[in-house]
Amino acid sequence: MFFDSAAYAQTASGGAAGMAGGLGAFLPLILIFVVFYFLLIRPQQKRQKQHMAMIDSLKAGDVILTNGGIYGTITSVIDTQTFLVEIASGIKVKLTKGGIAAKVDPTQSLEAQQEKK
Repeated sequence: MFFDSAAYAQTASGGAAGMAGGLGAFLPLILIFVVFYFLLIRPQQKRQKQHMAMIDSLKAGDVILTNGGIYGTITSVIDTQTFLVEIASGIKVKLTKGGIAAKVDPTQSLEAQQEKK
């Protein structure tokens, strides 16, 4: 009889501590997610918005850098997703918006443009 009452007393107080311990176990996980959001996810979303705004503002005559590392000049905008780009004298290629890495300012040096990124 003595042992039964001691067992009930332990489970009653241990159950309340178990609930608080369960929440405490998730707190570091939640904290890690918050840190990842502010250090990785949010800045990446900001860069992606800036890149899309830059791509949407492109027009004929702009100098660009493709994802393949080729510099070219946009000669015309074919449709909302496609540009005609001159990469050398007399050589023109069609390029989609997804193939453009950056808009290049021809008045700046290459080092200054790379620092800007």
